[in-house]
Amino acid sequence: MASSENHSRIVGFGVFELDLTAGELRKNGVKLRLQGQPFQVLALLLERAGEIVSREDLQQKLWPADTFVDFDHSLNTAINKVREVLGDSASSPRYVETLARRGYRFIAPVQRPGPLPISTEPPTTKTAAPQTAPAIRLHPELEVPIPRRGLTRGLFALIQVMYLCFYVAALIRLRGVQEIADSFLPPWAATTLVAAVLVTAGAGIPLRLYLLTGTAFDHMRMGEKFRKLFPFILAMDQLWAVAPFLLMQKIGLGAAFAASAALLYLPFSERTLIRMAYHQPIASFPGN
Repeated sequence: MASSENHSRIVGFGVFELDLTAGELRKNGVKLRLQGQPFQVLALLLERAGEIVSREDLQQKLWPADTFVDFDHSLNTAINKVREVLGDSASSPRYVETLARRGYRFIAPVQRPGPLPISTEPPTTKTAAPQTAPAIRLHPELEVPIPRRGLTRGLFALIQVMYLCFYVAALIRLRGVQEIADSFLPPWAATTLVAAVLVTAGAGIPLRLYLLTGTAFDHMRMGEKFRKLFPFILAMDQLWAVAPFLLMQKIGLGAAFAASAALLYLPFSERTLIRMAYHQPIASFPGN
């Protein structure tokens, strides 16, 4: 009986094993460092595996009412610690899934070792229960379904390639830019425009190469880096948004205006793509 009782206090999932009696998490038999609140959070999620556990339920069970603590920060830290130990992520969860504004759910198959009950009744045919559609995972900040990271990173990389083509083409045809500017601008303004093209293209090429390679190699701090660079990127992209008007004589006013409007929106599109691809930075965010 004691052996059976001890087995029932051990929960397995994948290569992991949670020993509730010893208070240990093991991976392939090797003990991992997970104690205190992160261990209790994982134990509660495993106890209700497959069910949504709300943040309020976690607060009531793990933080007594008379405890004065920053609950959101403490819970986010605990969830992040659990994911770190399990090698899990919020964007592509294998174990702990975040459901925006609802809570968390343990989604991996769970094994609870122990003797199976022996039934004396003959087997009966059971009607399969209707399967409910899995809940759609929402982005914790944007409240949109989380797309595949390969898609968002690929679109972001294509934008960087497009800007690289702009910069290289402008530098190769700098004399042509000078001639177009001279045709409708006073000399000082034309010189200023050409200098702006030269400076921004020269600075933009290494910037776009940095963003392109960082995304290609999936640098996990890319979201944080992009947020710091965004004011500079926004200012530079707004300057380049007027570039279609230099071709107005060839493409017409309407096409130049439409292209300029699209280029004005593009930096905000880049920011959204980065937020969708890298919405789990190193630091904790509320709602993660």
